[in-house]
Amino acid sequence: MPEQPARAWRLVLEHVERDLLDGRLGPGDRLASERDLAADLGVGRSSVREALRVLEVMGLIRTATGSGPQSGAIVIATPTGGLSTLLRLQVAAQGFPLSDVVQTRLLLEDAVVEALAAQDAPDLSAAHRVLAAMEADALTSAEFLALDAQLHLALAESSGNTVVAAIMAGLRTAIESYVQEGAAAIDDWDAMASVLRSEHRAIVRAIAAGDTTTARALVRAHITGYYTAAGLTRSARPTD
Repeated sequence: MPEQPARAWRLVLEHVERDLLDGRLGPGDRLASERDLAADLGVGRSSVREALRVLEVMGLIRTATGSGPQSGAIVIATPTGGLSTLLRLQVAAQGFPLSDVVQTRLLLEDAVVEALAAQDAPDLSAAHRVLAAMEADALTSAEFLALDAQLHLALAESSGNTVVAAIMAGLRTAIESYVQEGAAAIDDWDAMASVLRSEHRAIVRAIAAGDTTTARALVRAHITGYYTAAGLTRSARPTD
């Protein structure tokens, strides 16, 4: 059965990520052309372009137009390996209960924003790049939510705690699958996307201002608010 359009770009993304994690691709290597990737994976070239756009925002590749030696998509970094890879395999093998994913996110991301807000000059450049990419009008809900997951991962990586960043990277597949499942239950996606953008900006502003209390409250409300709005859970509210 051919891949459904909503999933086709994810197929490309996962294919490239797998090659990076397995060492078949590394920094300096060039990806196959859009045409070859589309043919090899049985998807449209538009789906390949969507996947490359997300990979570029994730900081894994750089793309350039033209026909010279620097054209096309070139790998500039590799995903976090080790622990994150093991977690991704665990998710793929049996998955994790939604309630466990939510509670783990609350614990990890609370620690992330607290650590960042406590820094004198936290490096939020990666977060700002993702925020800018999320402003594009043409994003589908799936693309938006993939970037959403990347934003939270970028904050974790910027916190300086490599273990937390690795766990967040490993849980990314589970997080994305649940939030994208919930998107179908949201009647006005454009309005929800606007709310999420506003919440993201407020979290980053609180971190930059060194306001730990506000940053922690905002990130917890952001996480539980989406799951509740999407009808995924009623029990993800933070507890004292």
